[in-house]
Amino acid sequence: MSNPPTVDSKRRRFLVTTTAVVGGVGSVAAALPFVFSLQPSERAKAAGAPIEVDISKLEPGQKLDVEWRGKVVWIVNRSKAMLDSLKKLDDKVADPKSTNKQQPEYAQNEFRSRASRPELLVMVGICTHLGCSPTFRPEVTDDGEGFYCPCHGSKFDYAGRVFKGVPAPINLEIPPYKYFANDTKILIGDDSGAA
Repeated sequence: MSNPPTVDSKRRRFLVTTTAVVGGVGSVAAALPFVFSLQPSERAKAAGAPIEVDISKLEPGQKLDVEWRGKVVWIVNRSKAMLDSLKKLDDKVADPKSTNKQQPEYAQNEFRSRASRPELLVMVGICTHLGCSPTFRPEVTDDGEGFYCPCHGSKFDYAGRVFKGVPAPINLEIPPYKYFANDTKILIGDDSGAA
């Protein structure tokens, strides 16, 4: 009869511990991509959360397009000529004082922007008629038309106020926003704590 082999308990404990550690590390490594996939994507975060936009390089007469809550938002740095054209249009636009509530209270003025930076217009770029996207007309003309919707002919001035006699019923929407970082950045979707 042969003797059974002797068991080296230290070696067995080492092998069991090593196997458990390697298995645990492997399980964590395999689970990490799954866990990260459960976090919201950048697109999902932008869909409901406020977005931060750097406007430090936006020159007068230029427009910047960003996406917030699935909508295009325009940031327009209006030139002096664009701002001056607004003063002559009160009799041509349907709601010159912006009394309809499609803008925050601080944007209920002739420029439809914050008083601290009247040249900057932050506006949802979707026509209030059927949801088309108007085109921006940076060249200032005598008629004051800053945005034109080619789908059905609606016209808006450089403050997003709708002209009389076009299909769009109300002015373009102004989202909540505030400036920060020495007025070089805008936070769209949150205006809490702003002056």
